[in-house]
Amino acid sequence: MPTYLPRPIAPDVVEELRTVDDAGRPAAAFADREGGAPLRCCLRRSERGETIALVSYAPLRRWAARSGAEPGAYDEQGPVFVHGRGCPGPAGGGLPFTEAHRTVRRYSAEGHILGGELVTDGDFARAFRNAFDDPAVALVHVRAVEYGCFLYEVRRG
Repeated sequence: MPTYLPRPIAPDVVEELRTVDDAGRPAAAFADREGGAPLRCCLRRSERGETIALVSYAPLRRWAARSGAEPGAYDEQGPVFVHGRGCPGPAGGGLPFTEAHRTVRRYSAEGHILGGELVTDGDFARAFRNAFDDPAVALVHVRAVEYGCFLYEVRRG
């Protein structure tokens, strides 16, 4: 049975984003007053008082540069939370951010959207199997329904 593991934003990319994000803006770290922000660097929710930054991130951009894909207009960017400095990385365990409805968006090797699935029952294993049963799917993004924000990437494992 295949394993599908969530992939956080890589530490070297987080370092880049802390300096200048993918929209060309400098990141501004701040103390999270409320806690609960979905941190894409370690795939957990922030704690109250933790130093975080909201940055613009283009989730297909670096993958496309390495793979030769040309996503065109699908090379979108959007807001993500990361630690404002230092990050211990993922703690491991189950899938993150599953407490609300999420979409599993499918991408081809060219970086084009092939469709998606709204996951309302929490069965992400089924949604990932459905996506990767199509040999044209190279990777998937799990996204928040509320704002459409990128949460994490999953590839065949």
